Amino acid sequence: MIDAAVAALRAGRPVVLPTDTVYGLCAEPTEAAAAEVARLKGREARQPMALLAGSVEALLELVPELPEPLLRALLPGAYTLILPNPARRFPWLAGDNPDAIGVRVPELPAEAQAIVAAVGCVVATSANLPGGPDPRRLEDVPRELVERAAAVVDAGELPGTPSTVLDLTAAEPRIIREGAVPAAEALARVLDARLGAEYDPRV
Repeated sequence: MIDAAVAALRAGRPVVLPTDTVYGLCAEPTEAAAAEVARLKGREARQPMALLAGSVEALLELVPELPEPLLRALLPGAYTLILPNPARRFPWLAGDNPDAIGVRVPELPAEAQAIVAAVGCVVATSANLPGGPDPRRLEDVPRELVERAAAVVDAGELPGTPSTVLDLTAAEPRIIREGAVPAAEALARVLDARLGAEYDPRV
């Protein structure tokens, strides 16, 4: 299954993978593959999607301008971080704001970790239809997504609460979506990380 999923991703085809929160619909982070994920999910192409990596190192290889001390203070973890993207890398993932990029480094189940590590990074969004429930189990993933995915990895039941989305593009951090990490805890961790790293989000 690992080899099949890796081959599918490298061929630009979508796969369903478990994360540390919910099942995700993932693909190679190319413009064409990301557009296919959006089409399968039935979402507008301008809606942003996250770049998901197996490690901070892999993420920095693709987007070296990201603030490394902050990443290492918060990740791996159940966060989606929206960060400045001064080089405008992967603009097709950014929606209406190419100056920002959403990134994730989750604590993945073993098979998913091996798959993502083999390809470096993927574009990821929850494996549901717009407005649908977050998929805790593979059985919760809509059948049309399972049937159209080139590979599916089953890791059993997941926590089922999506990642907490933090916007860190301004001086004050902002919770876009409270999820697996409570808002108060997330903001406290960001404050601690910034104080420890002397991080300036405007740089």
